[in-house]
Amino acid sequence: MTTIAFIEKSDKIQWLAFVPVTENLFTPPTEYLKLTSKPPLETVCHCDMTLDIDLASGVQQLLFPRSSPVCNWCCVGVKNRMAQGLGGDYFDFIQMPDGCQTLFIGDVTGHGLHASIVMSLIYGFIHRSSLDKCDPLDVITGVNRFLRHFATRSQELDYLFSTTLFLAIIDPKSFRMHYINCGHVRPLIRRGQQLFRLETTAPPLGFFEDPEIELGTFEFAVEDRLLLYTDGVSEATNANNEQFGRARIEAALLEIDDDHMEFLDALYQRTVDFGCSQPPIDDCTTIILDFHKPLPGALN
Repeated sequence: MTTIAFIEKSDKIQWLAFVPVTENLFTPPTEYLKLTSKPPLETVCHCDMTLDIDLASGVQQLLFPRSSPVCNWCCVGVKNRMAQGLGGDYFDFIQMPDGCQTLFIGDVTGHGLHASIVMSLIYGFIHRSSLDKCDPLDVITGVNRFLRHFATRSQELDYLFSTTLFLAIIDPKSFRMHYINCGHVRPLIRRGQQLFRLETTAPPLGFFEDPEIELGTFEFAVEDRLLLYTDGVSEATNANNEQFGRARIEAALLEIDDDHMEFLDALYQRTVDFGCSQPPIDDCTTIILDFHKPLPGALN
């Protein structure tokens, strides 16, 4: 549906208003709408923000993977909830030509519509940068340069072009992961009753022209569990303004032995039992990978 209408007076267009029309754009203006006097503003401009947000939310959901990737060496689960239908959390999995698995999760500064716009820009840039190969250092450096390009255009809105980002590539043959953590909440790895935390290796992106970026490495073992999440989970609060907190997430990771999808449901239920706001105040995304022996005869 095209949103345009021409209002004419004395054979000349005197002012322009926007109303929903579906006719051919090349139809003469007088066939769109003829008025003898200017109608009230509410008649001329009918803006249904709810419909706009719903449409934008639907488009944003198209960016996200429809399902978790199917691998013969791990089980993957995802749970994502946007606070306002639109948000700044983003994530995806990219199967590389050599069989390696690229994954990323990030959280744009802010909430709502503007965050979803910046998120979409970053999402597209990462995908374009990872079509043929994924070098985490090259991708992260490119994302930072990309955000700085937009940030320098405005002294008032520059901070909105920033994000935390965890990006990794996993080799299924060696279970070796190369990663960069740009100010994102620390991913957790459970091995038995031991926890590993992947510390930040770079600052959040979009703030500095030439940030220090280090590449991290971790080697997984069979039966390891990797948990990634955004701060909307850890910083969710109850009626007493108490945060759910990272300690409760770590406790859940050590205590819940269910499979990957049941774990996500159980973790979410713990936030509900804690009294966290429903729906959430901030976007919440949780990703889990359970590593296992490669299945015989599987392709990837």
